[in-house]
Amino acid sequence: MNRRGLILSVLALGGVGFGGAALYATRPEPFVAPEPVAPALAEALVRPYSPILGPIDARVTITEFFDPACEACRAFHPIVKDIMAEHGEAVRVVIRYTAFHGEGSETAIRVLEAARMQNVFEPVLEALLQEQPRWASHDGIQPDLIIGIAASAGLDENAARTQMMAPQTMGILNQDRADVEAMEVRQTPTFFVNGKPLDPFGEAELRRLVAAEVAATQSQ
Repeated sequence: MNRRGLILSVLALGGVGFGGAALYATRPEPFVAPEPVAPALAEALVRPYSPILGPIDARVTITEFFDPACEACRAFHPIVKDIMAEHGEAVRVVIRYTAFHGEGSETAIRVLEAARMQNVFEPVLEALLQEQPRWASHDGIQPDLIIGIAASAGLDENAARTQMMAPQTMGILNQDRADVEAMEVRQTPTFFVNGKPLDPFGEAELRRLVAAEVAATQSQ
């Protein structure tokens, strides 16, 4: 109801009506959590090899379909970190690779996998996102810059060049690509919280869904 419609309703209904209309206009919508994905699709959300940020055994899992070349992923990264900090040991984030930006995305994903093998995943992730405007600018992807940025965050560049091309890295890329298709992910970031899709998309909505899932697990 817009402001003009509300005023006309008040004039028509009088004082008693005003109270009801004002309450209707200001009462927040109740939160209704979305339904989780079908059990047959659940394994497409989390794979045993998927990088995890936060406690491994956290009871609430945010699955993020993530493209390291995506500006929106970069913008949401501090929001996701803040949500994790807010809920402490209750929340973890599972990263699923989504190479929607072609060669640059795939190169960055291969570098991140090498970083995971070398136990420097998080510092390399932070560096790639911080420097994303350099290597993934609107003027064009510059994949040659990616490994140098990662090396500045602790990656062994020589070992990484072999790890980036390893069969297991290719297998992860292929499986994540198949899972992106299975989950019908069309944009990044796309979030699921304990298997429930974030719909509609937004910061407030993500915070609310995570908070609801944390509260639900605490009451069990």
